[in-house]
Amino acid sequence: MLPSWLKQKKPSLGKSMAVNNIIKQHNLHTVCQSAKCPNIFECFAKGTATFMILGDACTRHCRFCSIPKIPLNPPAPPFVKGGNKRGDLTKEEIGGFNESKKVALACLEMKLKHVVITSVTRDDLPDGGAGVFSDTITEVRKICSDVTIEVLTPDFQGNQTSIRQVVSAKPDIFNHNIETVSRLYASIRPEADYRRSLRLLSSIKTVDITITTKSGLMLGLGEEETEVLAALKDLRAVDCDMVTIGQYLRPSLSTGTVEVARFVPPEEFESYRLKALEMGFKAVAAGPFVRSSYMAEESLLKFSR
Repeated sequence: MLPSWLKQKKPSLGKSMAVNNIIKQHNLHTVCQSAKCPNIFECFAKGTATFMILGDACTRHCRFCSIPKIPLNPPAPPFVKGGNKRGDLTKEEIGGFNESKKVALACLEMKLKHVVITSVTRDDLPDGGAGVFSDTITEVRKICSDVTIEVLTPDFQGNQTSIRQVVSAKPDIFNHNIETVSRLYASIRPEADYRRSLRLLSSIKTVDITITTKSGLMLGLGEEETEVLAALKDLRAVDCDMVTIGQYLRPSLSTGTVEVARFVPPEEFESYRLKALEMGFKAVAAGPFVRSSYMAEESLLKFSR
C-alpha cells in the first residue's frame, strides 16, 4: 500500500503518445520504459525522454532494476551498424542509420532543448560502450547545435581510457549515479564498487574541469540518515556539482528486485535537500518522485543561475 504522497494522477496522453511514437519509429529505447519509471507519463507529456543506448539489456544484476539481463559471453552488438557519416539527416534516410544518429534525429523531431543519454551497463564490450556515447554526443551536436547534452553513464569498470573518451566528446553534464550508500553495495549493487564510482566522478574534473558533474541516490533501501549524509559528503569531496535524491520504488514483483524497506516522507527529502545545499552542491533535486534525469532541464537552469 503506497502512502498518500506517492499517488499520482496520470496527465493527458496526447503528447505522451506523440513522444512514444517517435521512439517507436526510430526503434530506440528509453530508460523511462525499460526501468518502469513512475514519471514516464508526465515526462512524455512534456515532450521529454531519456534515451537509453547500447541496447535494452544489461550485463549486471543490480537488485533495484527491472531492465533485462544478458550474459557476458558472447557479447551482443551495441548498436545497429551501417549508414553514412553525413550530418544532414532526413526522415527518409533513417533506415540505415546507427543508434547514435537515430537518437540525434529523435532529438530534432522532439525539439528538445536538453537531452539525457544513458545506457545499460555493457561489461561485455572492450570499452564498456564509451565509443557509442561519444558518437551519440557528436551526432546530436551535428543537427541540434543548441541542445544541452547530459550523459548518465555506467562506471566503465573504472577504465580511464573509456571515461576520457566520453569526457572528450564534451557533454554539458556528466552524470554517474552512486545509487545507494556504501554499506548496501554488496546486497544491492554486487558488481559495482562505491569507491570506483567516486573515482570516476573525480576523474571527470581532472580531464576537463569545465564539465558539470552529477550523481544520484535512492532512499528506502535500508540506509541510515548518517550514511546518506556521509555519501553526500563523499560526493562533495570529489567536487560533484549536482545531486538527485529520490525514493526507491520496486519496479516489479517478478524481477528479483528488493522490497522497499521504507517510504521516506517528503519532509525528510526536504531536509536532505537543504543539508546538501549547505555542503556546497550547486543544484539539488530531492523528493519522492525525483529520478536522476527527472526535471533535468529545470535543474540545469537552476544550476546555470
